[in-house]
Amino acid sequence: MDPEPNNNTATGTGNPKDESNLKAASKDPKKKDDKKDEDLSEEDLALKQQLELYVERAQDADPGLQKVALESMRQEIRTSTSSMTSVPKPLKFLRPHYGTLKSFYETMPDSDLKKLLADILSVLALTMSAEGDRESLKYRLLGSEGDIGSWGHEYVRNLAGEIAQEYSKRVNEEATVDDLIELVEQIVAFHMKHNAEPEAVDLLMEVEFLDLLVKHVDKTNYKRTCLYLTSSARYLPGPDDMSVLDIAYTIYKQFEEYPSALQIALYLDNMQHVKQVFTSCPDLLRKKQFCYILARQGLSFELDEEMCADDEDREALQEIINNTKLSEGYLTLARDIEVMEAKSPEDIYKAHLLDGRASAGASVDSARQNLAATFVNAFVNAGFGQDKLMTITSEASSGGSSNWLFKNKDHGKASAAASLGMIDLWDVDTGLAQLDKYFHSNDNHVIAGALLGVGIVNCGIKNDCDPALALLADYLDKEDSSIRIGAITGLGFAYAGTQNEQIRDKLTPILGDPKAPLDVIAFTAIALGLVYVGSCNEEVAQAIIFALMDRSESDLGEPLTRLLPLGLGLLYLGKQDNVEATAEVSKTFNEKIRKYCDMTLLSCAYAGTGNVLKVQHFLGQCAQHFEKGEPFQGPAVLGIAMVAMAEELGLDMAIRSLEHLLQYGEQNIRKAVPLALGLLCISNPKVHVMDTLSRLSHDADTEVAMAAVISLGLIGAGTNNARIAGMLRNLSSYYYKEASLLFCVRIAQGFVHMGKGLLTLAPYHSERFLLSPTALAGLVVLLHACLDMKAIILGKYHYVLYFVVLAMQPRMLLTVDENLKPLSVPVRVGQAVDVVGQAGRPKTITGFQTHSTPVLLAAGDRAELATEKYVPLSPILEGFVILKDNPDYREEA
Repeated sequence: MDPEPNNNTATGTGNPKDESNLKAASKDPKKKDDKKDEDLSEEDLALKQQLELYVERAQDADPGLQKVALESMRQEIRTSTSSMTSVPKPLKFLRPHYGTLKSFYETMPDSDLKKLLADILSVLALTMSAEGDRESLKYRLLGSEGDIGSWGHEYVRNLAGEIAQEYSKRVNEEATVDDLIELVEQIVAFHMKHNAEPEAVDLLMEVEFLDLLVKHVDKTNYKRTCLYLTSSARYLPGPDDMSVLDIAYTIYKQFEEYPSALQIALYLDNMQHVKQVFTSCPDLLRKKQFCYILARQGLSFELDEEMCADDEDREALQEIINNTKLSEGYLTLARDIEVMEAKSPEDIYKAHLLDGRASAGASVDSARQNLAATFVNAFVNAGFGQDKLMTITSEASSGGSSNWLFKNKDHGKASAAASLGMIDLWDVDTGLAQLDKYFHSNDNHVIAGALLGVGIVNCGIKNDCDPALALLADYLDKEDSSIRIGAITGLGFAYAGTQNEQIRDKLTPILGDPKAPLDVIAFTAIALGLVYVGSCNEEVAQAIIFALMDRSESDLGEPLTRLLPLGLGLLYLGKQDNVEATAEVSKTFNEKIRKYCDMTLLSCAYAGTGNVLKVQHFLGQCAQHFEKGEPFQGPAVLGIAMVAMAEELGLDMAIRSLEHLLQYGEQNIRKAVPLALGLLCISNPKVHVMDTLSRLSHDADTEVAMAAVISLGLIGAGTNNARIAGMLRNLSSYYYKEASLLFCVRIAQGFVHMGKGLLTLAPYHSERFLLSPTALAGLVVLLHACLDMKAIILGKYHYVLYFVVLAMQPRMLLTVDENLKPLSVPVRVGQAVDVVGQAGRPKTITGFQTHSTPVLLAAGDRAELATEKYVPLSPILEGFVILKDNPDYREEA
């Protein structure tokens, strides 16, 4: 409060002269005209006496006098303006009379005058009623119906707060709330008219009547309203969050903002809504944009005649959903940025920058180092179709590529052959042609790698003639287990997220086969989990559960057995409560794996939901101390990251909690923490996380160090981050004598330079709103495998590293014209700014630079068109965006 109101009340009855002196001190500088300062205090005094007179007259027996007095009082209150810091004068002067008016009100007979007095009391209660009495609301309900906004904004806000309290009280007492809802309608209409959409939404959420919102939105405010709805949904408990998003979907559809409606439908994972968007939008070009959004989400979706009547058009749309043009777009970006030239592992290691000792050790041609080079080569040249190891042209001897292949030992050859699939990523025809020669090899490992390569090439690309299924199906029943694993995992890659029944029919019998070795069964469970990711398919779940129950005691101790619960968890990825029945069944398992299974199922089911209670649950599990490390704590630590990665706030809190685990946790928790950090900041190198991982990469415990090194690669994946690249180079010289750690350093170097810096592994897209389930599934499998590095990645299952292919996406914005040909336009790219609930039209990006498309987008970047000439068909500029000519555009002379 400023000094002025206080001294005023004190001297109200005192000497006006003192009062004027006080007033002069506080008011004089602010006065524009040179009225005498005594006048002002006289005015105040007059107002005070006037109001006292009104109060007396209002209690008069003559209704005529009463009416005049009350109306004048109302007039005074309405016309008085309040500043932010002081109470309006009439309210201040009426404060002593509040009790008198209240008691007089009780004695009045029912009449219009009584309602008028109730209105006035309601406004007076704004400053005078005791906390929690809700008198303002009480008198409002007793007063006259009518224009609520005329009493001013502050009054309406206060009323809204009291309604929320009253509503919850009445609901508890099961009393009627109809009168409140009428009032709510008036308040919402007032808020929506005055650009206070968040307040309207908050009030409706409090009284659980969000449906009312749809009536009050109009063209001017629907975008702001929906933005607030979608942002607040992340912080609401279920099922409220879903109902809020449903309302946003309805509003977007009502105003034909179809791309945004489609994104909400995808977030809700509601295929009916997705179909509705297609059927209600008549424009073919916009439908093409929807298809690009679906393709980026990695959704397998069949269009029918209802969604697009014309056969040719439908085929064109289906092609976009099938992602067949992804490779073309990616190479357009690469040519524009001029990074087409193939890179060798040496270009990445940059050993010449290190002094002496490391480079001396690196020249030795060991199988482990060659294997690392194979992976680095595959990741760096991913999708470019050319490299310097595997696809050497005929200038070298015709056996050029096989030379490198045979520099790898045994199972290393499998990864080498599969790396060809990674190099031709998304380009199915070229990839299959190049892999074909390996199918005729006599070496089982080479065949296994070729099968895996077929899966990698087809990853995320759907094809009507199903080449992957045709090629891989024949190898599923071979004797050799490495060939079987290659075929099974290949199918998992190629059909991830498609819920293809043919695959289920071919793979489920393997789970029940008593003769099948453990590793074959483990990878079958993972492949089925990928194909049916997030589908809650009961048949697959049962098959995996039976496979788990059939395992012998000795099997249950094996690291690979832990992939079975993971395959089961992937079926429920992000599906929250639907996992409960399966989680109950898992409590009957052998106690060796019971707890592990429980943690894995929960972490998958609540992945990407931001559910705080689940994060607390996982932290509780990690807080337990055991004599010997319990394996179930690993998935619990990863669970914290999987659940908390949903929004920025939870993510920062999770990073802080993980720091505590590092200090207090046992070794089995400490080795999982770096992996959890890697998932939280994937392809988004935050400096403080980078420093933590850098510290852990020198940890005395090798497993912690290896996990930290791999995570350094993950947080920098596809960013070419110079600081991480420098750290890894130094680590390669630090660990030059330790083969397994050096291997991890090399893999991390491959990750950082993935796709020469054009790719991202982040499973979130569309401005961090949508989570691609297949991408997250791929990362989770990799991280679970990293929980036991020695047995899996440093053992003979190093091809698990290829699971990142499921999350690999170009981090680009490629604008195309109406014929889907690349179109170069200027765009501004800068850090995204959160503008939820801000007034007016705030800037959505800051610190931008203007480039011409195609451009790269880093984590947290947002792009907007820098020209009026075109209109984008998607509100979010990421991936492929179709531009159409702006009909209102005029060339400037």
